[in-house]
Amino acid sequence: MVPYEYAIIQAVPRIERGELINVGVLLYCQRHDFLSARTHLDEDRLRALDPAADVEAIRTALDSWDRTCTGGGASEGMKLGERFRWLVAPRSTVLRAGPVHMGLAADPDAELDRLVGLLVR
Repeated sequence: MVPYEYAIIQAVPRIERGELINVGVLLYCQRHDFLSARTHLDEDRLRALDPAADVEAIRTALDSWDRTCTGGGASEGMKLGERFRWLVAPRSTVLRAGPVHMGLAADPDAELDRLVGLLVR
């Protein structure tokens, strides 16, 4: 078992209201050189918070989290830990990371699947 850090990715379609839904999980495991985001956007839940939510824009923003994890775009050249810290930094946008939590797992990839099933779907 090795330690890992994770944060829930949250969609906040109307920042001024502060309502949110969980749309993914970001998991970083330094010992396994692992950083990945898994997302699932439930459009019905999103539209319950904001019927006018721009679903395609939110999907595009979620894709950028995946690109950042793999070193694309502005994160090119960053180490995995730097990318994780960048993604979990506080922000006031439609997508944000919740608090960072810790855990132990033998397989970070399988643990990420488990967390998405438990916290997002």
